[in-house]
Amino acid sequence: MPINEIRSTTQEHLDVEDIKEDLIILKTGEVAAIISTTAVNFALLSEMEQDALIAAFSMLLNSITYPIQIVIRSKRVDISNYITKIVKVEQGLSDPLLKKQIQSYRKFVQDLVKVNDVLSKKFYVIVPSGSTGFHEKGSTPFDWMGRMFGAHTKRVKVDTESALKRAKPDLLPKVDHVVGEFGRLGIKAKRLSTQEIVELLFEIYNPGSAEAQRIRTDIGDYRTAIVEPAILEE
Repeated sequence: MPINEIRSTTQEHLDVEDIKEDLIILKTGEVAAIISTTAVNFALLSEMEQDALIAAFSMLLNSITYPIQIVIRSKRVDISNYITKIVKVEQGLSDPLLKKQIQSYRKFVQDLVKVNDVLSKKFYVIVPSGSTGFHEKGSTPFDWMGRMFGAHTKRVKVDTESALKRAKPDLLPKVDHVVGEFGRLGIKAKRLSTQEIVELLFEIYNPGSAEAQRIRTDIGDYRTAIVEPAILEE
């Protein structure tokens, strides 16, 4: 009895249609840019500086007349390599006082990670073109990232070139505006490139293997199936 060949691919289950020209296109036809930002340690600021920062951030929000989404991504960090480096430095020291100090520091770090997770936090701002999808019934501006990372959405046949051509005149000025406004706060903001978006999505979809597996530099490698089906028609 013939066995039907399995033609489904992983890409069919993702909401991302394509990533081109530093923009991400969903299978709904929506287009957006992803901006990464640095952070400010608010707790270390004086009361006057905190008030000034809050006022400046309020002005930033009031200057934006279109939906955006702010995403904070926390990720556990393995610091075993850092501990190994400390041990090597410790072994190379001959001064007893310095050696005692670095031993105390190593013990402090080791005890700290036993009771607390070491987290790396990254901050992103999602800027979509137009207002497509944000005014649907039951939808909010915060649905965009959910659509990108697995929420069920209605898929349409997307012409990526047309979607980009339609979105860029509206989207690029928004990105420049957001980057400039964050600069006024002393926060560095940078639009992610195509390669950086691919790496971000790879880490999100593959949290277990992202640390060990190197991201390919050729974006085209991610558009075709890497594993060929083992079962073919007889």
